[in-house]
Amino acid sequence: MSLHARPPEFRMSLPPRLAALAIFALAVPASAADWVHWRGPEGTGQSRETGLPGDFDPAQKAAGNVVWQAPFGGRSTPLVMGGRVYILQGTGTGLGEAEQVVCVEEATGKPLWTYRVNVFHTDIVSTRVGWPPLTADPATGNVFVQTTAGLFLCLDKAGKVVWQKSLTEEYGRASGYGGRLPAPIFDEATGLVIAPMVSSSWGDFARGANRFVAFDGKTGEVAWWNDTMNPSKETYCSHPVIAVIGGQRLLLSGGSDGYLHAIKARTGEKAWSYQFSSGAINGSPVVDGNLIYCGHGDENPEGAPYGRIICVDGSQVDPKTKRPKLVWDTHKRAYKANKGRPLSSRFGLASVALADGRLYAPDDTGDLYAFNAKTGEMLWKYHYATEVRGSPLVADGKLYIFDVKSKLVILTLDGDKKPDELNTFEYQFREPRGVYSETNGTPIAVNGRVYFVSAASLWCLGKAEGDASKPDARPHRPAPTEPAKVAYKQSPPETPLDPGAAPAGVRLFPADVVATPGQAVKFSLKFYDANGRDLPTPADVKAEWSVVTPAKTPTGAQPPPLAGKLDGAGAEGTVTLGPLPSQQGYVEAKVGDKAARARVRMAGRVPFKQDFEKLPAGASPGGWVNTNGKFVVEKLPDGNTVLAKTNNDPRPPLAKANAYITMPNATGYTIQADLMGTQVRGGMPDIGVINNRYTLVLDGKTDPAVNSRSWRLVSWEARPRVALQENVNWAPGTWYTAKLTVELKATVATVRGKIWEKGKPEPEKWTFEFEDPSPNREGSAGLYGYVTNASATELGANGYYDNVSVTPNDKK
Repeated sequence: MSLHARPPEFRMSLPPRLAALAIFALAVPASAADWVHWRGPEGTGQSRETGLPGDFDPAQKAAGNVVWQAPFGGRSTPLVMGGRVYILQGTGTGLGEAEQVVCVEEATGKPLWTYRVNVFHTDIVSTRVGWPPLTADPATGNVFVQTTAGLFLCLDKAGKVVWQKSLTEEYGRASGYGGRLPAPIFDEATGLVIAPMVSSSWGDFARGANRFVAFDGKTGEVAWWNDTMNPSKETYCSHPVIAVIGGQRLLLSGGSDGYLHAIKARTGEKAWSYQFSSGAINGSPVVDGNLIYCGHGDENPEGAPYGRIICVDGSQVDPKTKRPKLVWDTHKRAYKANKGRPLSSRFGLASVALADGRLYAPDDTGDLYAFNAKTGEMLWKYHYATEVRGSPLVADGKLYIFDVKSKLVILTLDGDKKPDELNTFEYQFREPRGVYSETNGTPIAVNGRVYFVSAASLWCLGKAEGDASKPDARPHRPAPTEPAKVAYKQSPPETPLDPGAAPAGVRLFPADVVATPGQAVKFSLKFYDANGRDLPTPADVKAEWSVVTPAKTPTGAQPPPLAGKLDGAGAEGTVTLGPLPSQQGYVEAKVGDKAARARVRMAGRVPFKQDFEKLPAGASPGGWVNTNGKFVVEKLPDGNTVLAKTNNDPRPPLAKANAYITMPNATGYTIQADLMGTQVRGGMPDIGVINNRYTLVLDGKTDPAVNSRSWRLVSWEARPRVALQENVNWAPGTWYTAKLTVELKATVATVRGKIWEKGKPEPEKWTFEFEDPSPNREGSAGLYGYVTNASATELGANGYYDNVSVTPNDKK
C-alpha cells in the first residue's frame, strides 16, 4: 500500500542542549510522558505505547491519522519533554544558511521558539547537518545539543542559553564530510551530560582519538574525561546509552576505533572494551539486563566478510583480557537459513532495536533481520528498501522504519514469523521542488502519538477517534496533560552504597579548566567507591599536591610545567597562574597510592603576540588547541624560528588543521601573521589566519580554469555561504603578510582581509571587504594549514607562520 503527498513549504533547523542533577545510587527512569533519549525510556528503540496508527494519509488530515504537520524537516530524531517537541535541523539558504533548534507545542505543532547558530570549521555539507539527536533533563527542562560546527549548548525551555562550549575550538573535536557525529546523553542519576567525540587538543590528548567528556549539567564544568587510547579509524555516530550492568552504572558506546566501550558513568574510568570491527562503529548498542547488543558494517578484525552483530555479557568480564564474555556473534554463528554459513551483512549505519526478546537489525541495503535475542538464531529476513540509515522503532505490535529514499515503512509484526507484505504500509514522501529529499531519521512514540521528521516536515500521527476510512471520522483528542500510564522497565539497582567503604580511587573536580594569567583556580579532591559514587572526605586527609612536568612530545621536545604558585591543603588545592601569555599543564594530588590529575590551560588572550623565537625546535606553542602533532616549531636555515605545518602524513585529520589560540568567546579583534609556502612536486600548501570563525586563505592549489592560485575568504569550507576569491599566483618561497579583521554591528559584521608581500608597504585597500548579514559574532583566533600533497613515503610542501599578533580593533 502506498500513498503520496506534497508537504507544505520546507524549512530546515538545528540544535538544543540541557542540564541536570541527581545523585542517587538507583537508576532514575524518564517519565513515560517524556522521550528524552533517542532510543526511548529503556534505551532499546521500543515504545510501550499502545493504540498507535498503522497507516496515515495527509490528505485526510485528522481523519487520516495525521494530528499535525509542521514545516520543520531534517534528518534527526525528535525529542519530547514537558508537552513540547524538539528537533535539530538545517535552515535557510545562501548567506542565511545555518542550523537551528526548533521547539513546538506537542499537542498542536505550534512553533514556540527557534535557536539559530551558524555552521563553521567543518567539511560537513548542508544536506548532512543537524544529524545528532538531542538529549534532555526532565527535572530542569533543559535540552542539550551538539551542532555540526561543534557548539555544545545547554538551552532552557524558553530557548535561552544556560551554558555552552565549543567542542571544536576548545577541545579539537573533528568532523568529516559525512555528517556522522555521536549524540550526547544526559544521565539523570549523576547529573552529567556526556559528549562523545573524535578529538585532538593538547598534551596527552594531542593524538587524535575517540574520547568522552562529562560536563556538570547545571554549570558546564568538566567532571571527567575518558581517552580510549586507540587511534580513530574515521568519524562515527554511535550514540551512547546508560545502563546498570552487574550492579555498576556504565556508559556504553561503539567507538571510532572499532571497539565497544563500557565506561564508568560517574568517573570516566574504563570498565572494559571489546574490539569487533576494523573500522568505526556507527550503530548504537542496546541493553537487556546484562546482555549488550551492537552491530557494525565495516571489515572484521579476522578479515572478510564485512559486518556483524554481537551479543556480549557485560557482567562476565575476563580479569586477564578485560573483555566481556561473547554470547553470540553473526560472524561466527552458523545459520540454517543461510545454508549453514555465518551471515555477511553490513549492519553499518542504522542501529538495532530490541523488543519482546527479539533483536531487529536493518542492514545498509534494506534487509531487516529479526533474531532471537538470547540465542542469536535468525527468525526471518524482510526486504523493505535499497539504502538505509534510519533505525527502527518497535511499538504496539508494529515496526516503523525509514529508508533513505523518502519512504516510511510500517510493518505489522507477528511474533517469530516474517511480516506479511499484505499487512505492510508504505508512504512515499513527495517533497517540494528543490528540497533534498532523503529520509534518515528515526520515529519515536510517546503519549499515544508517533513523531518523526521527513526532509520537509515534522509529523505527529495518532489514531482518529473513529474509523479513519470513514468520511465522518472525528478529529483526534488533544494530547494528554498527565503522564501516560505506560509501564517501562526500570534499570536494575546498583550495588548498595557503603559510606564506610575504603575508597577505590580519587579524582579532582573540575577535571579540565581554562584560566587567565593571575587567576586562582580551586580544585577539590573527591573520594569514590568502586562504582564511582562519592564517599565522605576524611577530615584529616593528607594529600600531596604538585604541578606535573608533562611528557616529552613525539619530537623529543620537553614542554615546561605550569608556571604559577600551588597551594594544597588536605582535600583542597589552588593554583595561581603566572603571567605567561599562554601555557598548559597538569595539577596532581596524591593520597597514599592513589592519584588524581586535572588539566589546566591558559589560552592566549587579546592582545597576543608570538614570534616563536623562545620556543625550542620540535615543540608546539603552549595553550594552543589542535596544534600538537599538526604544527611544530622549526628553525629555518636562515636562523629564523617559525611555526611549520606538518607535512609528513596525508590523512585528512593531520594534513588539514586549524590551530586555535584564544578561547571561542574572543571578538572585536584583528589577527595578523606572516605566511610562506614552498613548492614540492608542483604542489603548494593552503595557509591562512582565522578570526571570528572566518578564514583568510592563501590557496596553494592551481585553479585549472584560470591557471592560477588564489587568495580566499571563507567561513564554512564545505559550503559557499561566505566564499570570496581573488586569483593571485602567489609565489613559493616568498613571505606574505595576512591581516583579517571583523567589525561587529547590530545586525551585520564587516569582514575585511588583505594580503601583501612582506617588507613592502601595507596596501590601503583591502583585498576583501564583505558585509555578512548572518555574522559570526565570536570565535577563536587561529591559524589554518592544509598540506595536500604529502604521501606515505614522501613529504609534502611546507607551510610556515611567523610574527602572529592578535590586537583589539580599537588599537589596531
